[in-house]
Amino acid sequence: MATAAPSAASRIAVVTGASSGIGAATARRLAAVGYRVVLTARRKDRIEALAEEINKAGHQATAYALDVTDRAAVDEFATAFRTIGVLVNNAGGALGADPVATGDPADWRQMYETNVIGTLNLTQALLPKLIASGDGTVVVVSSTAGHGTYEGGAGYVAAKHGAHVLAETLRLEIVGQPVRVIEIAPGMVKTDEFALTRFGGDEEKAAKVYEGVAEPLTADDVADTITWAVTRPAHVNVDLLILRPRAQASNTKVHREL
Repeated sequence: MATAAPSAASRIAVVTGASSGIGAATARRLAAVGYRVVLTARRKDRIEALAEEINKAGHQATAYALDVTDRAAVDEFATAFRTIGVLVNNAGGALGADPVATGDPADWRQMYETNVIGTLNLTQALLPKLIASGDGTVVVVSSTAGHGTYEGGAGYVAAKHGAHVLAETLRLEIVGQPVRVIEIAPGMVKTDEFALTRFGGDEEKAAKVYEGVAEPLTADDVADTITWAVTRPAHVNVDLLILRPRAQASNTKVHREL
């Protein structure tokens, strides 16, 4: 199916967590189909370099350093816009893989703050701008962790369940408004940073996540899916799209060629 070009009223797309991985890939994809992308992340140097890359490719991008958990900063950021067309809530991540009995409450709190409160902050601040566009889209990048549990993942699973419920409830609450709510829930995605961050920089532990898996998803696979969902006709809402590599049947069932 052909990709629809964004309308003039909804050409701005805000992407959180755009400094690497899925966020950066999504920014590139949305820019390529005609959106003016606004890149947000805490790492200013990363998003400025990405904005320069996108602009040199003949598209339009702006970098804005932002911590999604800082509500005052988010509210100030929102004042820059009269309308926007798309908000991609991608900022998130996992910390640790300890069982419930020994999990670090600080890690749990940080994951909830980033994955849920960060999404809440941006959505609340920009929802009036999305409505004003007459054709807005909120994307929540959750995870298959938001739809099933697994041992050693309770903190991340709880946070992503929160992100899933936020998206599902928002869709119910704003029905009738000109805004779609899309949830994209990826399974195993191999990026440069996700597993490495989760295991505190331990490269050996991070590598074991993907060991023997022939083709885990890439950041660009997920970005392609997000862009496809966003560019469906305005009356088409992709409520929930779960994507996994062929080798992964569930959160706990993965084919490994060892």
